[in-house]
Amino acid sequence: MKNYNKNILKTVFLLGILAITASCKSEKKNQIADDNTTKGDTLRITILQTADIHGQLDTHPELFWENDKIEFKNRGGLANIKTLFDREREANPNKTIIVDGGDLIQGSGYAALSEGKVMQDVIKNMGYDVIIPGNWEVVYGKDMMLEIMKGYETDVIVQNMFDDKSEDPLFPAYSIKEINGVRLGFVGINDPDVPVRQNPIFSEGIGFSGLDAELKKMVDDIKVNENIDVLFLVTHIGIFKQVELASNPIAEHADYVLGNDTHERVREMIQGTYAKVTEPGAFGSFVGKLTLHFVDGKLVGDDYDLIDVDPEIYPADEKIQALVDQAKAPYKDNLETIIGYTNTPIYRYLTVENPMDNMITDAARWKTGADISISNGFRFGNPIVPADGRPAPITRANLWNLLPVNEPVKTGKATGKQIKDWLEKEMHNAFSQNPTERFGGWLVRFSGMEVDFNSQNDKGERISSITVKGEPMQDDEYYTISACVRPGDPIDNLCRMANVKDVEVKDYTIHEAVEEYLKKHSPVSPTLEGRAYCEYLGEYSFSTVPQTDYEFH
Repeated sequence: MKNYNKNILKTVFLLGILAITASCKSEKKNQIADDNTTKGDTLRITILQTADIHGQLDTHPELFWENDKIEFKNRGGLANIKTLFDREREANPNKTIIVDGGDLIQGSGYAALSEGKVMQDVIKNMGYDVIIPGNWEVVYGKDMMLEIMKGYETDVIVQNMFDDKSEDPLFPAYSIKEINGVRLGFVGINDPDVPVRQNPIFSEGIGFSGLDAELKKMVDDIKVNENIDVLFLVTHIGIFKQVELASNPIAEHADYVLGNDTHERVREMIQGTYAKVTEPGAFGSFVGKLTLHFVDGKLVGDDYDLIDVDPEIYPADEKIQALVDQAKAPYKDNLETIIGYTNTPIYRYLTVENPMDNMITDAARWKTGADISISNGFRFGNPIVPADGRPAPITRANLWNLLPVNEPVKTGKATGKQIKDWLEKEMHNAFSQNPTERFGGWLVRFSGMEVDFNSQNDKGERISSITVKGEPMQDDEYYTISACVRPGDPIDNLCRMANVKDVEVKDYTIHEAVEEYLKKHSPVSPTLEGRAYCEYLGEYSFSTVPQTDYEFH
């Protein structure tokens, strides 16, 4: 950005030095990768990382994939995380840095009804050293984002978000921490596709720059001009793009990519050409712990662990719990109201189909009478789990976890060919082998059609068949569709499907539709039905990260 323009001759000279030393650094990194158990260090620095907490204030059920089956365990809670932070700081006093990778203020009913304000005082007292905005930080608008994040009273950084009129950066691009003479640099990077991934109106007034030559120049300048010993790129761009970035020349002089966004649980860092990649799960259920070993100020090794925030091991910190309870109080009666029951676990962690989305899209199709109801593919929502043979209550707070944005329902008509072409694009967003072309990594969800596909086929050639009402979908036949309004989209768009006819915005929201459905049909029993199926992925596909051996568990 323009604030980083340097004297041209000086820059050329410095970049020349970097180019000469690049191969030496690469060799050094390989040596470090083979020496992760260094014990003879003279300095040990701890980096703790959270990500994608999504407004989750309390301990909650979390899903695990263990021994080829789904298990549920209670995890998380901001007060419990604080206890973990304090213990780690006590174990390595004055040498522990705590980082959050974004998406703090959206994802729960308490966050939504307060427009993120429930998080401000809690986060301010958690002890974070560096925080970046994520793709959902824009959800309440630019002004509210700035107010809340500045209220954390710690370093908030991001290099690629700016006022779209003045072009002034919204936050500093980077932060530097020095410990015993070792200088650590943190550069914040948010997803430049935020205006496409989120409702466009959310990011009104905010400009985004991409992962480009200008970013590389900034990273290189910071590394040299600030005498950085270890450089972290704190990114909110998703596991696929983070793995690609670690082998991209942009990261040539970075050491670690502290990744966020896709809620992946990286338990062993993923090694790229230039940097190593982490991502510490979501909802406050986990904390990533990176330990750096130094000898005479030189990085000689590292260790990494993904720590479960188990409330039996990390009991709630009393001060933070009191702040949480105080923040929740104005909304608690409304949000803890029971609106239905479920006989089966409701969750949303799988790449293709999930019981949670089956229930939501069934409710929308029941309410609208549409042939097909569609919903975005994402990995929001804590599981709702029956116990002791009894149905589990579904509260309004649960509903906000499942559907963190409540918009009016929108219907229209599209031909079979339109629907197929749209779905092919959505599949490419989820399954492209080129990581830079992915959005999220999860397929859109639907009720009213069955789709057979192959995720490994080329773009535009993944779908084998689509069935509606027991019959093959016809290219020239019109089908009625329901989705939700995306403020800022053209009126004839439905969930990124363009040129839809006979569009109608209903006088009820998706939350109202689901509440009405649950009132009539509880207890519900949503399960996996094969609404979309790919033999290559199978029924339980949690993640698809090309060119890695990463597995979600």
